[in-house]
Amino acid sequence: MSTAVDYAQAGELKFGQVGIANLRVRTLDVAQLANEMRERVQRAPNLFGRVAVVLDFGGLSKVPSPEEARALVEGLHEAGVFPVALAYGTKEVDLLSQALGLPLLAKFRVQYEPVSGSSVPAATPATTEASPAKPSIVSTATKPSLPKSGPGLVHATPVRSGQQVYADNRDLTVVSTVGAGAEVIADGSIHIYGPLRGRALAGAQGDESARIFCREFHAELVAVAGHYKVLEDIPAELHGKPVQVWLDQGQLKLAALD
Repeated sequence: MSTAVDYAQAGELKFGQVGIANLRVRTLDVAQLANEMRERVQRAPNLFGRVAVVLDFGGLSKVPSPEEARALVEGLHEAGVFPVALAYGTKEVDLLSQALGLPLLAKFRVQYEPVSGSSVPAATPATTEASPAKPSIVSTATKPSLPKSGPGLVHATPVRSGQQVYADNRDLTVVSTVGAGAEVIADGSIHIYGPLRGRALAGAQGDESARIFCREFHAELVAVAGHYKVLEDIPAELHGKPVQVWLDQGQLKLAALD
């Protein structure tokens, strides 16, 4: 007599929305790195507080020792962020990841789930460089303007907290509100015809000619081709005003729209 086999899974694994920052280490100074990250957390706790971080040692001439890397992990923990993996690089990085007990990630990407029936493809994850200069939210490698694939994506309903809308290789127009905790991303420019209270990232694949336009500016964060500012960095006189955001010789600029 055959025995029935229960094939029901105890756990269901999905690759979905993941917010991971890439911390590219340029100087192995644990105290300075921890202080820089602590300042970011203090200035924008909703953005950086308890964020998952991938450590990228590709900017160093030599891979850190396990002791140095452990000290960095502990320092970042104390600063309020959580290293969860190493970025793939060399055989030495592979061995370091094993010594630390951390996974090794190569070309990790975020899969944005469909919002309001639109098909949303993969997008580049958040990136931040450890240096005295401003970090970048996505890859800052200079790339030519991407040819846009047909008409832009039009999103007609509010983008609510926790939602993400991504316009792959084209511009994005949001007819309604982008709420606090929401995120809109485009490889081209972004046009928002309501209040912007969440995050807007234009030129996500490196297009430095991309711009952001919004009717009412309260953004938690805006970025163009990897250069970003959080609300605390933006002059108070622009809050609540129609604003445009663009890059000028590598500097992120904001100005009120006439």
